[in-house]
Amino acid sequence: MAEKKIKQIAIYGKGGIGKSTTTSNLSAALSDMGYKVMQFGCDPKADSTNTLRDGSYIPTVLELLRDKGKVDAHEAIFEGYNGIYCVEAGGPAPGVGCAGRGIITAVQLLKQQKVFEELDLDYVIYDVLGDVVCGGFAVPIREGIAQHVFTVSSSDFMAIYAANNLFKGIQKYSNSGGALLGGVIANSVSLDSGYQRSIIDDFVERTKTQVVQYVPRSITVTQSELSGKTTIEAAPDSKQAGVYRELAQRVDEHTESKTPNPLTPQELREWAAKWSDQILAAESGEVRQPAESI
Repeated sequence: MAEKKIKQIAIYGKGGIGKSTTTSNLSAALSDMGYKVMQFGCDPKADSTNTLRDGSYIPTVLELLRDKGKVDAHEAIFEGYNGIYCVEAGGPAPGVGCAGRGIITAVQLLKQQKVFEELDLDYVIYDVLGDVVCGGFAVPIREGIAQHVFTVSSSDFMAIYAANNLFKGIQKYSNSGGALLGGVIANSVSLDSGYQRSIIDDFVERTKTQVVQYVPRSITVTQSELSGKTTIEAAPDSKQAGVYRELAQRVDEHTESKTPNPLTPQELREWAAKWSDQILAAESGEVRQPAESI
């Protein structure tokens, strides 16, 4: 019998962009589809899996190692919504050491003890901070741990800047077995506002990637998270839950990732300036060509 292939995915994005919200709802939706899922929080804040566990924090791998010296991997695994396995890598004590060390240590611990195979997982989803330049945060890409990378981005410049930096990392490691890009999850993008969607669409076209899903801003998400839950759990019949279920379906069906074509710093600056001019002109009533046609 062929060995079961675990689908390992990394979700990147700048801090505050909604990456953990997106990841947790993706995990919840995949578990509702019948898959065995582990969500692996790679942010030193260790808050990736909160909404899968009624808002509660769990001990991190690095905390357990600091307290005990030696850890059975199962001590760092906690069950959440619908049986999802939750792990938080954690970070060093404030002001000490590399923030990416938790990822390296936690991944090594679970791999050495063959936990993924033992739990018979279908998915491992890494929730990774995407605006920190640190070797540890590149581990899921650099070492080919994840097969597919998705990045969460809004139409804001700093979110796109972080996504473009991620593309550079993927491109750098693409020839040595690194993970490739599945696409962009466009978060907090109003489908009624032409500019937000157009900016994202133009960026992915220029970098030779794709939008996997548009996720609109929703008060349902805010309400769900205030109650310590994902939208999938707190409001399963809502329109927003439907958006996350569609995202999960697309991720599940995704098989072919590619090397993106990141913009150079100069190209990114010029691209942003054109969009700035276009929006300013529109606000003042001036009629112009769309920025993507300039």
